[in-house]
Amino acid sequence: MSSHALKLRREGVRVGLVPTMGCLHEGHLSLLRLLDGRCDRKAASIFVNPIQFGEGEDLDKYPRDEAHDLELLAENGCNLVFIPDVQEMYPEDFQTYIEVEKLSKPLCGQFRPGHFRGVATVVNRLFNLTGCSVAAFGLKDYQQARVVERMVEDLNLPVELVFGETVRESDGLAMSSRNAYLSAEERELAVRIPTALEWARRQGENGVDDCGLIRDGMLTILNPLLKIKVQYLSAVDPMTLEPRSEVGGSVQILLAAFIGRTRLIDNIRIGPGSGTKPIKGVSV
Repeated sequence: MSSHALKLRREGVRVGLVPTMGCLHEGHLSLLRLLDGRCDRKAASIFVNPIQFGEGEDLDKYPRDEAHDLELLAENGCNLVFIPDVQEMYPEDFQTYIEVEKLSKPLCGQFRPGHFRGVATVVNRLFNLTGCSVAAFGLKDYQQARVVERMVEDLNLPVELVFGETVRESDGLAMSSRNAYLSAEERELAVRIPTALEWARRQGENGVDDCGLIRDGMLTILNPLLKIKVQYLSAVDPMTLEPRSEVGGSVQILLAAFIGRTRLIDNIRIGPGSGTKPIKGVSV
């Protein structure tokens, strides 16, 4: 990969990258399309990164379907796929890790210690190995997007970042590889997540400024009696991820919840200055 990347750079070829962990869906493919006009060759990586999984998480069970992934990538204009193994990415005695300190601590970072250290490290490795000039990430993983953005800025990496909006199923549920874990009953319950987000969006649009009131209303919709266990539900500054008590111009609402044993995350920007469109397929 390094040799090929060097050859492309010498030829003046601009590479665009979509880093993935495989089990691809329309969300990933939309990021490939986001690279249109921004690069000469489109690349994707498929690597289930062990250092971003904590003890007891779903590393071994994480869904994998490499053959189908390659078919989808070929059908959607991907020119190059990088599929390293763990030993290649982290050779024996690998010791160098990257940590984005402040942005990694709250939200998912509070409950998944070391997660964003693993994300930042692998993304930096993939940038270097592929020699990409531009990379696309989805905003469903909002905190991840901010962490990667901060890393690129702090380390002066020569990579342009582009971010794609969350791609959703017809009923509003954010597309995720982990949706495959949900039973039929759990899948029906999961729709309450985008329903709560859309309710919050409408509150912000209607001028409700108290983040506490909005949070309480969302928790009512997410009703823990219906087997939805909310891990966190926070209103934060869209850039710093620091807690906010008032919506002001706009605020980012982020949540993580367990439905059964499946952990789902989602987010939305609300407020009169957010410009966020309604979530399609959701009835509030």
